[in-house]
Amino acid sequence: MTYSFHGQHLIAGARVDAAERFASAPATGPSRSFANGTPELVDRACVAAEEAFETFGHVERETRAQLLESIADRIEARAADLTEIAIQESGLPEARLVGERGRTTGQLRYFAALIRGNEYLDLRHDAALPDRQPQPRPELRMMQRPIGPVAVFGASNFPLAFSVAGGDTASALAAGCPVVVKGHPAHPGTSEIVAEAITEAVRAAGLPGGIFSLIHGESIEVGTALVQHPLIRAVGFTGSLRGGRALFDLCAARSDPIPFFGELGSVNPVFVLRDALRKRAQALGEGWAMSLTMGAGQFCTNPGVLVLPANAEGAEAFVSATVAALQGVSPQTMLTDGIADAFRAGSARLEALGAVLLSQQTDGRSAAPVLLRVTAEQILREPALQHEVFGPLGVIVDVADETEMLTLARNLEGQLTTTLQMEAGDMPLARRLLPILERKSGRVLANGWPTGVEVADAMVHGGPYPASTNFGATSVGGMAIRRFLRPVCYQNLPTGLLPAGLSHAPD
Repeated sequence: MTYSFHGQHLIAGARVDAAERFASAPATGPSRSFANGTPELVDRACVAAEEAFETFGHVERETRAQLLESIADRIEARAADLTEIAIQESGLPEARLVGERGRTTGQLRYFAALIRGNEYLDLRHDAALPDRQPQPRPELRMMQRPIGPVAVFGASNFPLAFSVAGGDTASALAAGCPVVVKGHPAHPGTSEIVAEAITEAVRAAGLPGGIFSLIHGESIEVGTALVQHPLIRAVGFTGSLRGGRALFDLCAARSDPIPFFGELGSVNPVFVLRDALRKRAQALGEGWAMSLTMGAGQFCTNPGVLVLPANAEGAEAFVSATVAALQGVSPQTMLTDGIADAFRAGSARLEALGAVLLSQQTDGRSAAPVLLRVTAEQILREPALQHEVFGPLGVIVDVADETEMLTLARNLEGQLTTTLQMEAGDMPLARRLLPILERKSGRVLANGWPTGVEVADAMVHGGPYPASTNFGATSVGGMAIRRFLRPVCYQNLPTGLLPAGLSHAPD
């Protein structure tokens, strides 16, 4: 590795050390020492972000677009060091991390292209009607404007694409909002290298250093101070239901409540319909097993629940194919020891609630697939059976008939995704399910698997609670930028006072 770690925070362009430090706990390789954050450092970063916003919130969009592209270039220039440290810290394979780095830089360039156009600004113009009776109408112009400093929490399962320079940071910077990142303690070395790339890009652009800060930290105290800081105007978070809900409640309890855009967990149910089961039982079992175990099941879109017509032709063939495919999957390293422990505890909890264990293998920080089976009656009686267990765990839910399948669908919690495995003969039931599923999830799929989230204009990565805390938002795709913008109406303002671009709003 050519990079030499300093283990310090990066606050408003400066390296800042701390008296207290913590040691990283990598899956492989050496442990390293990193500075621990404090509320005082959070305050320093937030004050710098607010000062920077006075400039950054009003610079030309082309300047922001070039900044995003410059960050992407600098991340790619550090590719070898990033891959090496990310493998050590996360235990993820090289191919996965190379792909994730491409996803990260691709998102940055995607938002650069987005803000070069006007569509995201939602420009509107109502011309003055001075002769209207009984009262004249003033001239009204509207556009979306940046909200101010944004707090971002790095995610454990995506050390690049949902972390320091991930989608939350990319969309906030694109909107014109400075960002203060709370780095995830599971991958502080990866976070440091990416933060250096961002800091270097900000400096090269001649922009205020307060546009970006990274604060390391293990303690809850740092995250609490960040979401409660009066200068922070919104929070982006990807993580556990418990941790996210605690931060969400803190945001709501502020004297000036702010939006908390949290992605908290989802089991992403798959509904297998009868014709699909009859025609594709073997392929469906193998496909589910592959999706369920991808990345050791550590994806927010992991399809953890599958609804099966128990008495239909092909049902037991499907189960046999799934079990056989899962038994052929070797144990995989999980992201942290804590996640591995929680995976085992979650498996045991579901079994204690009455789920029948079909397949299980676990060992230390490594985990192999777990497959359980319950009836619809059980899961309706005990909702905890549909709670997410983060990792390669699947639950088959047996339904007796279409009525029970529909009842189960109506009783689902909010999800990121729901999936229909169907053939042409299943269309009548699919038509009955769709109005239910679209109320339960942000994305509905047919004949696919939900792992993998495309960065595109039409993508929605969010859903009703507890999948996310704001069902009208997405953390992936073009609409993600809307989280960090708010509409402002300008009435009868002279053209010279209007923000750039608004004077050309359509009539």
